[in-house]
Amino acid sequence: MAAGLRWGIGVPQIFPDGPVDMSLVRRWVPRAEELGFDSLWTMEGITGGLATLEPVTLLSYMSALTERVKLGVSVIIAPHRNPVQLAKALGSLDTINQGRLILGIGMGHRIMSDTFGIDAEHRVTRFVEIMDVMKALWTQPQADYSGRFWKLQDTEMEPKPVQKPHPPIWLGGGHPRVLRRAVRHADGWMGAGASSTDQFVENMGHLRAYLEGAGRDPATFAVSKRVYLAIDSNESRAETRLRTWFGHMYRNPDMANRVSVWGSPSTCAEKLAEVADAGTGMIMLNPVYDHMEQLEGLAADVIPKV
Repeated sequence: MAAGLRWGIGVPQIFPDGPVDMSLVRRWVPRAEELGFDSLWTMEGITGGLATLEPVTLLSYMSALTERVKLGVSVIIAPHRNPVQLAKALGSLDTINQGRLILGIGMGHRIMSDTFGIDAEHRVTRFVEIMDVMKALWTQPQADYSGRFWKLQDTEMEPKPVQKPHPPIWLGGGHPRVLRRAVRHADGWMGAGASSTDQFVENMGHLRAYLEGAGRDPATFAVSKRVYLAIDSNESRAETRLRTWFGHMYRNPDMANRVSVWGSPSTCAEKLAEVADAGTGMIMLNPVYDHMEQLEGLAADVIPKV
C-alpha cells in the first residue's frame, strides 16, 4: 500500500430519477469535509437528458459551504469552452475558495464538435492552446500569446488565481497519447471511472516510462483514479443498481460490471487496495446513489480498512 494515500469523493451532481435535490447537496458537502476527505469532485455534463449541475457553478456553491477541503472537476471538456472566459471563471473560483481548486480537463469526443460549433480538425492543437492561453492569462501581468486559434496581445486579467503559478491542471483519459500529453503539459493525471483497475495498472506502466523519459520527478506529478462503487452486503442488489445507473449515464449497463467496485465494506476495501497498490496518490470514490449513506459508510467502514 502506498504511503500517504489520499481520498477524494464525488459530489451528488447527477439526478437521473427526478429533479435536482439541492437540500442533499447542502447537507452532503459540509459533512464530507467534516469526515476528513481530501477533495470533493464534480464532473461535466453540459448536454444530455439527465439532470446534471454544471461543474464550475456547482464548485462555486461548494466553495461557500466549505473551508478547507480541495474542490475539483474531472473533467471539463476544454474544447467546448472559450479559454479566455474559462480562465476568468476558474481564476475567480480559485480566489473565492482561497486556492483550493484542482482543474481536470479533457479533450472530449469528436462527435460533439458540431453541437458546440467547433471544427473537429486540429483537436489536439486546439486543446494544447487552451491550456497555454489560460496559463498565460493566469501568470503574465499582460499576457502575450500567438497560436493557431487564439492570440493575446498585452491582455490583462485580474485577479490572478491564489495558487501559484496557477491551479493544478490534471488531464483525464486513458490513451497513451493522453498520458504523454499530461507529462508534457500538465501537473497530474486522473484515470477515468470508465476504465478498469487492470487498465489503470497498464496505464501506470506507460506513465512511469513517460515521466522517466521526460526527466520529470514522479513525486511532483499527481496521479489519481476515479472509482465508481457501492457498499452493500447484498451484492446482487448493488450490482443491479450500478447497472441501472450506468445504463442512464453511459447507456451501457455492462460497463458497471467491468469498472465498478461493489459489495461489503471488506470486499470494497480489498478491491480499492488493488488500485492503491498500482501507484495512485489519490482515489476518488464515486458513489452513484444513496449518497449520504454511502458517504458515511465509506468513511467509517471502508477507508480505514484499505
